Amino acid sequence: MNLKERLRLQVLNKIDVTRELEDNEIRDLIREEILLLGQEKMITLEQKLRLEQEVFNSIRKFDVLQDLLDDDSISEIMINGWRDIYIEKNGHITKSNYMFSSEEKLYDVIQQIVSMNNRMVNESSPIVDTKLPDGSRVNVILSPVSIDHSTVTIRKFPKERITMKTLIEKSSLSQEVADFLEKLVVSGYNIFISGPTSSGKTTFLNALTDYIPKTERVVTIEDSAELQISGIDNLVRLESRNATLEGKLEIRIRDLVKAALRIRPDRIIVGECRGAEALDMLQALNTGHDGTLSTGHGNSSIDMISRLETMVLMADDVDLPITAIDKQIASGVDIFIHLSRINKSQRKLMEVNEVIGYENGEVKLQKLFQYENKEGKDVWKRVGTLKHTQKLEAYFTENYTDTKPT
Repeated sequence: MNLKERLRLQVLNKIDVTRELEDNEIRDLIREEILLLGQEKMITLEQKLRLEQEVFNSIRKFDVLQDLLDDDSISEIMINGWRDIYIEKNGHITKSNYMFSSEEKLYDVIQQIVSMNNRMVNESSPIVDTKLPDGSRVNVILSPVSIDHSTVTIRKFPKERITMKTLIEKSSLSQEVADFLEKLVVSGYNIFISGPTSSGKTTFLNALTDYIPKTERVVTIEDSAELQISGIDNLVRLESRNATLEGKLEIRIRDLVKAALRIRPDRIIVGECRGAEALDMLQALNTGHDGTLSTGHGNSSIDMISRLETMVLMADDVDLPITAIDKQIASGVDIFIHLSRINKSQRKLMEVNEVIGYENGEVKLQKLFQYENKEGKDVWKRVGTLKHTQKLEAYFTENYTDTKPT
């Protein structure tokens, strides 16, 4: 048994379980044990401070994970069993020097994380998506589904909310593209953001919400609440719920989309479309709910259309031909934005496409902006002009009678 584990057990034995102790009381107990330990062996001040923090983290926080969570330079933490913890910094993945004391300790931390959001993970339900108090996204896959060891993947989010201004400063898009998108969001265009894993879809969606007029009623729907919408008072946040062990009380994204339509939303934001909820979202878009924003995994805007087709076909209560699905996409979605990750660390807006209709058996897109890298310089070239300007003109005519949209 190592020194940290020995101290942890000694402190746990002294904790008064009949009442809830404050953090400072726990620290006092740890310091007492460290002082007693100092009578047995020589311990430097630096070692004492380190031991105090490590033991406190193991009792009140997330054990060895806490130091990694507190490090703002780390963007992702990947735990492959109790011995191997990998981290991502600036797009580069390396193995950390941290490890848990045992597989049992890792399992305890996993249960601590999932219970904070009333989630459950066990042999009968070995996969779960949840989040930490700071909004970091967590995925857990228990052994033996994860054959060699249980895995935990934590996608961290910046402490400070990323705005469109920040994205421009990071060269994720140009000011011209941002100004154009602002007009579209304000005017109520239905926008779908696609991109591969870790391309910044949620971050970009979050930044786009800053353009929503502050007087509107907004309903957000997420599998695990991550969006950080600011400045909108009339905001309703909905989150799905997993089924119990008896298979009851499940609340699906589909259920939330249907519920959202009944609470008089001006806008519906679906954090991510992954399955059959795409059908309900498309039906909402085609029944007058303009200004909807959502994201999905795809390798391009065209690929995202195919993915949406597949998602709709996952609905077990509806049997629609591809033609009908494509027509719903063409009439419901106005704009597809595609993001990607370049050189592992640079996230870029790659293209903005307008949906111009359904023709010859397929959804037709017109490219409006295209990312290019010319001699090491980022350029977002405008290659098309918005064809469907009705929403834009209607909004600006109603709100700015002396101003014409550009």
